[in-house]
Amino acid sequence: MWPYLTAGLALGILGSFHCVGMCGPLALSLPLKNDNLWSKFLGSGLYNAGRVITYSIMGLVFGLVGESFAFFGFQQWLSISLGGLILIFLFTRNYSRTQLNTPGWISRFFTRLRTSLGRLYTHKTYSSLLLIGLLNGLLPCGLVYMAMAGSVASGSPVYSVSFMAGFGLGTLPAMWALAFFGHFMAAGTRMRLRRVYPYVMALMAGLLIVRGLGLGIPYLSPKMMTDPKTRIECVHPN
Repeated sequence: MWPYLTAGLALGILGSFHCVGMCGPLALSLPLKNDNLWSKFLGSGLYNAGRVITYSIMGLVFGLVGESFAFFGFQQWLSISLGGLILIFLFTRNYSRTQLNTPGWISRFFTRLRTSLGRLYTHKTYSSLLLIGLLNGLLPCGLVYMAMAGSVASGSPVYSVSFMAGFGLGTLPAMWALAFFGHFMAAGTRMRLRRVYPYVMALMAGLLIVRGLGLGIPYLSPKMMTDPKTRIECVHPN
């Protein structure tokens, strides 16, 4: 469990540069209670706790999916395929943005999600901040999609939840600081930090492919069982 938690944490820390650039406006606009530092600290903490909870639940769901692939012996191919898809997206993302159409039901879902978020931003309550964090974790984000790919490739719900929870915790310092301290970072700096994002994507894709190759490297690329046959021993009473 700990290697997956650590891997997710590393991805979250590296990806937090992207989060500051992309999600900065959301964090800066949070309906925090600014009457005292404790209220502001607690409110920003609840917002980020909501994000971590959503990521952990997503880890459970995608971990169950990955477990089914592992059960049928497809875990290695799944990991390699996910890494390949990330690389394809990385090199064709400009084309994809202009050529691909989002299915209608997905567009409607995200429209309702953004509408709900907009309503919550009008209420300065702790419960609203927690709900904003929970819903914010569902917003479309390439970095979250990468984390989901890593969680599916883990092949276990426990490992997947650990990975996604670590990912959320890794993004927490930068996002909490952004929400708590406000405009501590200029918009131009946030935009420059977004340039790190493609390199994080490439690193994640490479790790998924190496993991799928089963090179026998502990934690990084462990050998996986490829023989679907299982030996069953029966014990007969005397």
